[in-house]
Amino acid sequence: MAPVVGFHCSHEQIHPARLLEDVQRAERLGFDAAMSSDHFVPWSARQGHSGFAWSWLGAALATTGLPFGVVNAPGQRYHPAIVAQALGTLGAMFPGRIWAALGSGEASNERITGDAWPPKATRDARLEECVDVIRRLLAGEEVSHDGLVTVNGARLWSRPDPAPQLVGPAVSVGTAGRVAGWADGLITVNQPHDKLRRMIEAYHGAGGKGPLRLQVHLSWAPSMSEAEAVALDQWRSNTFAPPASWDIDSVEVFDIASEHVPLEQVKEVVLVSDDLAQHTAWLREYLDLGFDELYLHHVGQEQQGFQEAFAEHVLPALRS
Repeated sequence: MAPVVGFHCSHEQIHPARLLEDVQRAERLGFDAAMSSDHFVPWSARQGHSGFAWSWLGAALATTGLPFGVVNAPGQRYHPAIVAQALGTLGAMFPGRIWAALGSGEASNERITGDAWPPKATRDARLEECVDVIRRLLAGEEVSHDGLVTVNGARLWSRPDPAPQLVGPAVSVGTAGRVAGWADGLITVNQPHDKLRRMIEAYHGAGGKGPLRLQVHLSWAPSMSEAEAVALDQWRSNTFAPPASWDIDSVEVFDIASEHVPLEQVKEVVLVSDDLAQHTAWLREYLDLGFDELYLHHVGQEQQGFQEAFAEHVLPALRS
């Protein structure tokens, strides 16, 4: 069975109108699926955008035939009943074409509510409550809940069939094992192979089922110097491990903290090469690890050249 190779839609980097054109082009060129970020602010002022993912998803689903995933953090910026309604409406309009990866969030997006940013253990517990509320609403129940989130007699009147998958995002082995208790699949980002193997083992060992998805950050350009320059400019603010990436609460602080990040550090989280055969080899290794779906995120703001080059050279090689 051929792998699913999707296009990642980075709202924090690209104007939403242009991003819609990018995902439409991705479908025309032969990408199988798409995945959307969901930010209120970008990671860096250099990225410079942050469109509302749910509005954009309606347009993207209506103007392509692709299945879409969206990353979302219910519990603070989003009430779980609103997430359930958004998923339910998209799922009702576009059956079987929407899934959501539900995480505990980052302070930079969530602090806009003015509420305190809770400790990680509290955020994880809040997420599990939200997942339960969302799943019950999608199943047609009337839900009341009083805990870290409060729900009063909520019910979805327009429901999807089938219910969208609720996917567990993880960047650590511990989280991969923890989300297995509720997730319909696992998604993570490119990391060292040994860690990815341990994450998959932890997820399956805790009873996790469903597709294994991987978001792959990469930078390609016709020359190595250009690929390196794009990665350093656009993604050096995204090189910090948790808890820094969770707890830094503003674009300004991310930019100050990343001002002197070297290219070598960026290359630890972004696959950088001008060689399409090298990118193919890297991606094939992830498939060999057991991932069912890859979502390619070229970290530059201009997507067309990457899309065309990968459609001609990389996608056919992966499918063969």
